[in-house]
Amino acid sequence: MDAQRAVVLDGARADDPWTELARNALTEGLQSAGVRTEILPLWELEIAPCTGCFGCWVQTPGVCVIDDAGQTVAEAVIGSDVTVFLTPVTFGGYSAELKSALDRMISLVSPLFTRVRGEIHHRRRYRIYPRLLALGLLEAPHAEEEAVFGRLVERNAVNLWCPGHAAGVACADDGEAALRATLDRLLAQAGVRR
Repeated sequence: MDAQRAVVLDGARADDPWTELARNALTEGLQSAGVRTEILPLWELEIAPCTGCFGCWVQTPGVCVIDDAGQTVAEAVIGSDVTVFLTPVTFGGYSAELKSALDRMISLVSPLFTRVRGEIHHRRRYRIYPRLLALGLLEAPHAEEEAVFGRLVERNAVNLWCPGHAAGVACADDGEAALRATLDRLLAQAGVRR
């Protein structure tokens, strides 16, 4: 059986030592689980905001009409077994870079609707979607932001038809051992093969 493939959408800060530690621990954790890992540093990519034009649904089904790195990111996500969000937690949400990339993934679902657990959602465009793992980074614990972050990831997992998901937050004052324990828990919870 082929190794699983992960794409890390790195919306974290490039020059922060804590972020660098988290990025390295995440990569090592995935690789030790036998997962081939590609990191997309979103701060280096030019991704225009979604314009809401619906071109990805009617003009070029499945592909955003904006020809930039947003197309590459969406293609990498749908081609992965595991998609990882690495982001500072901002008021419970994602970094601006990750949010822009995520907005452009509307092309990965159909414009038609279906009922999912009593809710209306877009239908699948593809037969298989990746699992979702999200690691949020906070300077210090903040229960409300952590709860909002977890719920946001859960809702994105439903919208993107993820067969499994996990979300967690690591804090700068946790230390490296706690960070690695959080990552191990998230990998197991998301169903990433160990």
